[in-house]
Amino acid sequence: MEKGAVCIIGAGISGLTCARNLADRGYPVTVFEKSRGVGGRMSTRRTDDGTLFDHGAPYFTVQGERFRSQVERWIDDGVVVPWEVNIVELYQGRADKEGRPVERFVAVPGMNGICHSLAQGLDVRFNTTVAPPERDGDGWLIRDQDGGELGRFQAVLISAPAPQTTALLKAAPLLVKRAERVRMAPSWAVMAAFQEPLGPAYDAAFIHQSPLTWIAKNSGKPGRPTSPETWVLQATPAWTAEQIEKEPSRVTRRLLEAFREATGCGSAEPSFSTAHLWRYAVPPEPHPGPFMLDEKLRIGACGDWCGGPRVEGAFLSGALLAERLCELA
Repeated sequence: MEKGAVCIIGAGISGLTCARNLADRGYPVTVFEKSRGVGGRMSTRRTDDGTLFDHGAPYFTVQGERFRSQVERWIDDGVVVPWEVNIVELYQGRADKEGRPVERFVAVPGMNGICHSLAQGLDVRFNTTVAPPERDGDGWLIRDQDGGELGRFQAVLISAPAPQTTALLKAAPLLVKRAERVRMAPSWAVMAAFQEPLGPAYDAAFIHQSPLTWIAKNSGKPGRPTSPETWVLQATPAWTAEQIEKEPSRVTRRLLEAFREATGCGSAEPSFSTAHLWRYAVPPEPHPGPFMLDEKLRIGACGDWCGGPRVEGAFLSGALLAERLCELA
């Protein structure tokens, strides 16, 4: 394909991986992101006093050689480090060691560090919500939600969660049918900071028989400030679905109670706490392929809802979509 301009919607890891691969091959790429920063569900929240919370993906693992090679490059660049973490499984207060050791990695100084690295040198437009792309001759016209023209592109690639992607694919009905089959489950995440150490001998835990499914001491990760002691609490999709319209303050109180019940941390009160709803957190049944692409129209989609809900899956989805676009005559 002639190296015409490419529009990418979404600045999470899949979109930025796709953009990086295309830009490195000489394609002019513009990334539009509706929020104020990169990361998507690999975002890191920074409070006014500089406290950090990885309130999305807490870590990642590696399965395939292609992703391992990339992770090794990130390690060499100081973007990623191994997370040697003491993880337990909590059953109503009883802590059991994690069964099989798993090699885990985190980005530094926050999980969005990978996306910041990928975005270097790219044209990324923040705080820009894109309207559904409009066919314009043999290309695409992109407007913002207020109708303002953002540019004309030869190809459009969307890296948003499946329901948002479906809404943006109006001009590609075959892809709409595929994307709308993918359901994404929600998850509440609570961020809490404590001025005094809480005492658990572990750094993270998978939790059973609780509204919570995972907790992690964010301040115990490499490259993070060790004070105050910070924790991220992630609710189960089932509990979140039942509480999805509740006020964040109410969700925060309930999940802090569940945290105390699970860990035995007594009545410790956080100096800071807040909740964030990931409305589209994880796809229980992902799209079977690593990406979607209408090769005639040159519009497609990538993300962790294609192929598998893991950081590695999101990375491969973006990389493979970029490669396929480059292969088109």
